[in-house]
Amino acid sequence: MANAPAAAHALDVLMLLARHATPLPAATVARELGLPRSTTYHLLAVLTDRGFVVHLPEERRYGLGVAAFELGSAYTRHAPLQRLARPVLARLADTTGHNAHLGALHGRDVVYLIEERVAGRPSLVSDVGVRLPASLTATGLAILAALPPAQVRALFPSADAFVQRHGVGPTSLTTLRPLLTETRTRGYALEQGFVTPGLDSVATAVLDHSGHPVAGVAVTAERVHLTPEVRDEVVTQVRRAAAEISRRLGHRRG
Repeated sequence: MANAPAAAHALDVLMLLARHATPLPAATVARELGLPRSTTYHLLAVLTDRGFVVHLPEERRYGLGVAAFELGSAYTRHAPLQRLARPVLARLADTTGHNAHLGALHGRDVVYLIEERVAGRPSLVSDVGVRLPASLTATGLAILAALPPAQVRALFPSADAFVQRHGVGPTSLTTLRPLLTETRTRGYALEQGFVTPGLDSVATAVLDHSGHPVAGVAVTAERVHLTPEVRDEVVTQVRRAAAEISRRLGHRRG
C-alpha cells in the first residue's frame, strides 16, 4: 500500500462514502481520512471525472456515482461468494456425510445460495433461492449473533416480525436474545426442529474482510444421528469451512 498511496487514498474515499447514508462535504472526507484538503479535492476530482463519485454543487457534497453502482452490480453478477464457497461446501458435505448449505441474510430472512446434498440423507425444505425466517434457522442465528445489537433490533422491531413454522422458535426480541447469546458463547448456532421436526442444524457465520457477517455455513442432520460426539465433530468441520470461506473473502483474524 505504501507503494501506491494515491490508489489507497482513492479507495479510502470510496469506502468512506459507502459507509455513510448521505453524501459528505469535502471537508468531512478530509477530516475523517486525515488527508490534506488539497489532496482530498484532487482525489474527488479524479473520482468524479471517472464516474465513481458525483458532486452535488447545491449541497456542496460528494456521493457515490454511477460507476460505483456498476462496479457493485458486476460483483453481484460474478457471484464471488458462491464461487469461493462452493468447493468448500462440497468438501464439508463429503467430510461430515450430511447435507451442507450456505445462506445469506436478506432482510429478516435467510436466502440459500448453495445446497450440497448427500445421497441417502433426508430431503430439506431449503434449496437454492428458498427463503426462510432467519430467527428459525441455524444459518440465520449465526449471522444475527455476529451483528450489532442495534441492527438486530432494527430487523425485529416488534413481535409481528417473528414467524413460526411448527409452533417453536423465538416470538420476540426477549426470546431471540438468549439464543444469540448462546450462539456467541458456544461459537456456533444450534437449531433443533424449528424448521423441520426431527432435523437439527449447526452453523457458523462467514465474515468478510471488514469482519461483517455476509453468510452462514450450516450442516443439517437427523437428530438421532447428531449425537453429542457426532455434533462436536460436525461443529469442528463447519467452523473450519466458515473460516476457510472467510479467509478467501479477505478476512484476517484479529
